[in-house]
Amino acid sequence: MRIRHPRRVPAAAGSVKIRENGGNRPKPGLRAAWILLLAFAAPVVGIRTTSAAPMLTRWAAEVSPTNVWPEYPRPQMVRERWLNLNGHWDYAVTSNSRQAPAQFEGRILVPFPIESHLSGVGRRITEHDVIWYRRHFTVPSDWRGQSIRLHFGAVDWETTVFVNGREIGSHRGGYDAFTFDITSAVKWGGPNELVVSVKDPTEGDQPRGKQSRKPEGIFYLSSSGIWQTVWLEPVPVGGIQTLHLRPDLAAQALRLRVMANIPATDDETVVDCVASFEGRDAGRASGRPGTDIIVPLQFVNPWSPDSPALYDLVVSLRRGTQTVDRVTSYFGLREIRVATDADGYQRLCLNGKPLFQIGVLDQGFWPDGLYTPPSDEAMRFDLEVVKRLGMNLIRKHVKVEPARWYYWADRMGLLVWQDMPSGNNTTPEGRRQFESELHRMMEQLSNHPSVVMWVLFNEGWGQFDTERLVRAVKLSDPTRLVNNASGWTDARVGDVIDLHSYPDPLTPATESSRASVLGEFGGLGLAVEGHKWSDRTWGYQGVENMETLTERYCAMIDKVWSLQKSSGLAAAVYTQLTDVETECNGFLTYDREVLKVDVDRVHEVNSRHPPMEAGAMLVPNAQSGLFFWRYTIARPSDGWMLPDFDASDWKQAPGGFGTRETPGAHVNTEWNSIDIWLRREFTLRAPIPRKLSLIIHHDEDAEVYLNGVLAARLSGFTVGYKVIELTEEAQAALRPGTNWIAIHCHQTRGGQYIDAGLLAGGEAR
Repeated sequence: MRIRHPRRVPAAAGSVKIRENGGNRPKPGLRAAWILLLAFAAPVVGIRTTSAAPMLTRWAAEVSPTNVWPEYPRPQMVRERWLNLNGHWDYAVTSNSRQAPAQFEGRILVPFPIESHLSGVGRRITEHDVIWYRRHFTVPSDWRGQSIRLHFGAVDWETTVFVNGREIGSHRGGYDAFTFDITSAVKWGGPNELVVSVKDPTEGDQPRGKQSRKPEGIFYLSSSGIWQTVWLEPVPVGGIQTLHLRPDLAAQALRLRVMANIPATDDETVVDCVASFEGRDAGRASGRPGTDIIVPLQFVNPWSPDSPALYDLVVSLRRGTQTVDRVTSYFGLREIRVATDADGYQRLCLNGKPLFQIGVLDQGFWPDGLYTPPSDEAMRFDLEVVKRLGMNLIRKHVKVEPARWYYWADRMGLLVWQDMPSGNNTTPEGRRQFESELHRMMEQLSNHPSVVMWVLFNEGWGQFDTERLVRAVKLSDPTRLVNNASGWTDARVGDVIDLHSYPDPLTPATESSRASVLGEFGGLGLAVEGHKWSDRTWGYQGVENMETLTERYCAMIDKVWSLQKSSGLAAAVYTQLTDVETECNGFLTYDREVLKVDVDRVHEVNSRHPPMEAGAMLVPNAQSGLFFWRYTIARPSDGWMLPDFDASDWKQAPGGFGTRETPGAHVNTEWNSIDIWLRREFTLRAPIPRKLSLIIHHDEDAEVYLNGVLAARLSGFTVGYKVIELTEEAQAALRPGTNWIAIHCHQTRGGQYIDAGLLAGGEAR
C-alpha cells in the first residue's frame, strides 16, 4: 500500500481539543446539544471549502472524464454488455424549477456530488435548489430488440429522469440503486438526450446520515445529486430481474429465488443454476422463476474473516433449448447468531464458533469526493488498511456504500455492521420514508456474506417504533443479527445491547439472551500538520504523537480483551478509521496519506487472544453450534486417526451424529448404522492450556484420538455430555497450529449418538 508513516509528527499547538471528563458524549438526538458541547470543547472555524484550497487524495490525480469509475457497478449480478455513462455532463442549478433550463452553466464530473472538488463545481446547495444534469448517449445498434435499462447507483435525494424530453419516472432515496426501462423513449441510430433533475433538502426529514449544509463537529459537508455510477444495460425481454440468495450452511446448500420479467402464466421458462468453487463444479439445480431453488453443494467451504471462501454462481434463463438470459454472481456460506459460552456469557458466533468481533467505525467520507471515493482503488485501500491493522470488522456508520465496497469486504473477509442512515423522522411521511429506505437497503445488500448485522438507530437520532421495526427486520431477514440502537437508547429488543463509551472501553450490562457489544469507543485525536482539513481540529482525547497514540490504543485494546474475559464483552468498535473534516481521531489522516499508528504493534494487539480460562470451550461441540466433521460409515483403512490421513473422500456434515430420540443428544446429522468414524481439524493458539479435558456424549462405545494418540477409550453410553480429563500422552500430542481429533463410535442397540469437544483449564504451558 502506498502510504508513509511519520517520524513523531506532533499535533499543532492547540489543534486537538481534549474532553477532560473522559465520559460518554451527550446523546445528540438534538443536534443543538452536540453543537453546544463543541462551543466549549473545540470551536470549529476556518473550514476549508472545496473551491478555495482543496485537500486531495493521491487518487485524485488519476481521475479524468474518460476513466472515472470504469468498473462494473453490480458485482453480484453481472451481464457482459453495458454502457458506462460516467464522465462530463452539463449541469445547472435553478430555484424550485420543474422545467429544465434553456442554458446550462457548465460541466460536472459524474458521479461526484456537486459540493465536492472532484465534481469540478464545488457548490453548496440549498433546500430551494434544483440540480439539473444533461448528457447525450447513443444506444449500440446490436442492443435493438432488448429492453434498455437505465441504472443509477445512488442519487441524493429526489430524482426525476427525462429521455428525449419525455418524463420516464422519479425516485426518492439517497442510498439505494434504482432503474428505469427507457426502451420506448430511446432513438436508434442517433444521439439521445438524458436529463436528470435532483432536489436535496439535506436538513429535511429524509434519511441523510451525517450530511449537513453547515458542517461542524460530527456532521460533515453534504453530498447532493448523483454520487454513484450511472449506466445503461440491455436486458432480454423476459430476462432476469433479481437474484435473492440464501446460502444455508447447515443444509450445505444454496437456496435462491430468481425473479424474471415473465407473465404469471408462463410455464415454459426454466432457471438453471451452476455453483463452482475455485473452478470445480460444486452443485447444480434447476427450477421455476419466482420459486425457491435448492442447489446442494458437494463440498462445504464456510466464509469467515480468516478464510473468505466464495462460490461462483452462473444463473441462466432457458426456454426449451434456448438460453434467454445469463448472469454471473457469487455467494458465501456463513451463519451468524448469538449463543451462550461455557461461562454463561452471550457470544457472537460465526459458523457456530464464538468470534470476538474487533473493528473500526467507518464514516465513508473523502476530502475530494465527499460521499464518492475518487476510485475503486481508493475505496479498496480503506478496507485493506483495516485488514492490515488486524481487525475483522467494520461498522459502516449511517451511510450505505456502492455495491463494490461490499464486494471487496466479501473478498477480503471483513464483517460489516451496516447502519441505517439516520434521519430526523419527525413526521409521518419522514417515518414512512425511513422504513421504505431501510427495507430497500436490506434487499440490495442481502446477498453479501460480509454483512452480519443491521443497526437500526444510532444514539437515539430519529428513533421511533423500535420494537416494531426490529420485529419487521428480523422477519424480513432471519440470517443476520439486529442491533436495535447503537448507543444509549436501548429498547431491550434485538440480538445485542450496545454501549458507546469515550474514550475508554466499558461493557454494557450482560443479559441472558443478548450479546454485550461496545459500538463505539476511543476517538483519540492526533492532527498531523500538512494533512488537516481545517486549522482547528478536535478529538475525544488528544495525544501528542504517533508513539503516544499507539501506546494509548494498545492499552485500550488490552482492556477490551480483559472485558471480554471478565465481563462478557462480545465485540468492540474503535472510533475511527479516518479523520473526517475537523474530526481528527482516525487511524488515517483524511487524505489517507499518513497512518498514525505503528501498524505491527496495532496488528499484534488486535490479533491477541487472552489465555483460555478454566472451563472455557477450546474446541466447541454441537451444544455451541454447527461444527463440521468428515465422516464415513464404511470401515476406513489403517491409520485413519493420524493427522496426515487423506479423508477427502469422506462425507462432510455437522455434528452431533445419531438419532433424535437419544437422550441428551443435539443431532444435526442422522446416523443409524452400526459404526461411524469421524475426523475434524481444529486450530490451537499458543499458549496451550496446561490441562485439557474431553467433553463427550457417546452412545455407545467410543475411541477418541488427538493427532493420532489415544485420548480416551470409553465403553457403554452416556445420557448427556460428560467431562473426561485427557491422558498425559494425548495432552502432549497437541501443538500450536493445526491439530486433529478422530473418533470411532460403535452401536449395538437402542439410541445412538456421538459428539465431542475440548475444554481448557488450569495454567497455560
